[in-house]
This record gives sequence, C-alpha cells and structure tokens, in this order.
Amino acid sequence: MNKILVVGSLNMDFVVDVKSMPLAGETILGKKVTLVSGGKGANQAYAAGKLGGNVWMIGAIGNDVYGKMLRESLESVGVDTSGVETIEGIPTGNAFITVDERGENSIIVIQGANACITKEMIDRHMDLIDTCDTVIMQLEIPLEIVTYVKNIAKEKGKTVILDPAPAKAGLSDEFFRGFDIVKPNETEIQTLSGRKMETKTELVEGAKELLGKGVDTVIITLGGDGALLVTKDTSKEFHAKKVTAIDTTAAGDSFTAALAVALGKGMPYSDAIEFGNSVSGIVVTRKGAQTSIPTMEEAVKNMERRNENGNTNHN
Repeated sequence: MNKILVVGSLNMDFVVDVKSMPLAGETILGKKVTLVSGGKGANQAYAAGKLGGNVWMIGAIGNDVYGKMLRESLESVGVDTSGVETIEGIPTGNAFITVDERGENSIIVIQGANACITKEMIDRHMDLIDTCDTVIMQLEIPLEIVTYVKNIAKEKGKTVILDPAPAKAGLSDEFFRGFDIVKPNETEIQTLSGRKMETKTELVEGAKELLGKGVDTVIITLGGDGALLVTKDTSKEFHAKKVTAIDTTAAGDSFTAALAVALGKGMPYSDAIEFGNSVSGIVVTRKGAQTSIPTMEEAVKNMERRNENGNTNHN
C-alpha cells in the first residue's frame, strides 16, 4: 500500500458559529463555540487515514490537554503519530474559526508548538521519509522546514505535494522548484502570484506561472465550482456536485488528502480529482474540521451518485 507522510501543523480549533462575519470594529454575538481537532497538517493526515490510507505524521504539540486530544484523534483513524513530538513549555497550536450561516469561514491561527519544528526533529524521523511514497506539506510550519523536507524527499525519489496555505506572497522560485503537485485554492493562487484573477483563464495563467518556477502539476480548487488541473501540456476543469454548504472548514485539506490517497492507488489525475471533489463535497455539508471528514465508503457512494446524475468536464 502507498505510504503517506504528512509533515505539518496540529491545532485545536475553537469554532464560533455566527449569523454573519463581523465588520471592522464591530462587536457581534456568536451562537456557540465548539472545540474541534484541526490544523491543516493534522486534518490532511486524519482525512487520509479515515479514507483508508497508510499514514504517518511529523509535527509538534504542547504538553497540554489540547495536544493529547489531537494525538488521540489522529490515532483513532490509524495515523501513526510516532513522529509527533511534545514540546515542553510551548502550548499546542490554536485556530480561531468563525463560521457564518452560508458556511463561509475566516481563520486566525496561533502557531504555538508548530513553530518549533526544526531540522533536527526532521532528522530524528528520517526513517519516516525513507519508507514513505508521498509527502504532504502546508505552510503552517516554518518555511525553512518545508524546503528542507522537500529537498530531502525529492533526493529520495518521493512524490511531494504542497497545499500552500496560509498562502504567502513573494515566495522564491527556488522554494517552488521540485514540488510534484501544488494545490492552492482560487484565493491562494492570487496571493502566490501577487495579482488579482477574475476569470478561469487568468487562474490558468497563474498556475502556469508556478509551472514556470519548477512545479510539475498545479491543481486549483474552486470551492463549489470544482477544480482546475493545469500541467505544461493541458488544462482541464472538473465540476463539483452542487451541495448546500454549512461549513467549509477542512474542505481543502480533505481534497488534498483524498487526492494523495487516490493517486497512491494508481488512479489517473482525472479520477483522483473527481474523488477529491467527492470527499470535499461531503465535508462542506458537515460542521467542524476532522469531525466532517467522510469514510471511503461514503466518498465512493457519493461519487457513484454523482456519476449517475451525469458529470461533464471541460478542457
């Protein structure tokens, strides 16, 4: 079985339900607050594990109740957490997530222990890189660690996937060089490129800029509209099944995880993206991060229903 290693963040999410997002300077009353295990890295590891993947994780947590909860959540779906280290004197990362009635969210992340991942920590778990087939990373950990792991993994012949969130402007060409897949959403690709994009054509152009920096494949997720696949040879749009979204938290993370699981099973990009759309399409209809992620059986059934209703993709 294809082995997936996630190197990334673990956060305890404080999810606040509101009627609408507050304006600058505005005080509003929230409906409720819920604690949910999250962090982009942990979400991806959890999703890949729940979808039947063979998954390890390297990351950092504090010696507190939140760190314990995060570790237990990952282990509940079979993720090997031997690479998740506990950092004394530093709290576990937190994310404060506001979700409105339309299901849209805004997120503030406090890195905590996530900022303490070092090259020495990676070296202590080099066996996990040696034995994996695919490495997934995000940008909630230090950039130097993302680059360090990418370079090691590529030297060892691994497939490396980057979910560039939270997106950062001004990243160097050298940073991008060597990633097999970069998966931004339509907001993140604009941040990475430093310019506004209003059409699919402009998004494709932005993806091609990343290809020019040395990325092999770019997949842009478009929320309810699906995804765009862009390579040096082609660009293709994959439409998503229309659903009523109540919370978009972890939708992008689950897409990335589903993509990795599907590609690891030998699926072509077209089928892997359809599978990613199926999984994220379920996630947005449920509350929370890891609590919203479906099983493989649920995702497959959702794809079957989608195919029965017809699906048209456009080049």
